Amino acid sequence: MPVITLTSDIGQEDFIIGAVKGQILSIIPGCSIADITHQLSSKNYLQGAYIFNNAAKHYPSGTVHIVMVNFFQYPQEHVLFAHYNGHLFVVPDNGFLTMMLGLKPKDIVKIDIKGAHTFVQITERIVESVAYFFASGNLADAGEPASEILEIYPTQPKFDANWMEGQIIFIDQFENVVVNIRQDEFESHAKGRPFKIVFTRNETIESLSRNYGAVPISDKLAWFNSAGYLEISVRGGNMAGLFGLSKYDENQMNKQRPNDNKWFFQMVRVFFE
Repeated sequence: MPVITLTSDIGQEDFIIGAVKGQILSIIPGCSIADITHQLSSKNYLQGAYIFNNAAKHYPSGTVHIVMVNFFQYPQEHVLFAHYNGHLFVVPDNGFLTMMLGLKPKDIVKIDIKGAHTFVQITERIVESVAYFFASGNLADAGEPASEILEIYPTQPKFDANWMEGQIIFIDQFENVVVNIRQDEFESHAKGRPFKIVFTRNETIESLSRNYGAVPISDKLAWFNSAGYLEISVRGGNMAGLFGLSKYDENQMNKQRPNDNKWFFQMVRVFFE
């Protein structure tokens, strides 16, 4: 049974997502449809990639992921249909493909949407192309080869022998803070050494916990979450609000004044002893 996931920044108060599901079921009968989220930010690609990737990786090989994020940022005559690591991705040509994969896939075609002006007209073209792919199993049957695409890549942590610096990429509804430092990167640099996780100016955490319940109420903790990323929290509290932490914004960083210290509150540093 074909599997298609839907991800967007559209929300679910409008009719659009329901219409897309109707198109899929009409054109590809028997298809299984799953929603990843429809609450992504249209501006924060780094956060969107974190949310999408850590859900999409749990779907079976051969799943087609239709990702509708910041669809009308640029005039579009095509959308991208790409294959990577057993999964397929339909994404606007706006940089989100390389942001979420961290690379440019070798197998990419363009789905022609010229003359399709409304969202529902565009998604109908997309679903028809996905149907061609499911029928033949050949990506080339779904569109024309795409050699040049817009490429935007995720910000990576900075490293030195005795420190790491990561950016805050996600703050959840409980205001727990996720940093783009992965467990394997941390362990590779720590080499078993003591460490201090430093945020704001004077706040530190010097040990890792297994989960939120590992410390007393109101204590700070750090752990590697189920996605393998460093997460800092306050048990029973709101880490981001209490300590003035915010998601990393590269545009804001580039515009900051020389004496503006706000950058520090979008980053977390780890010092190894």
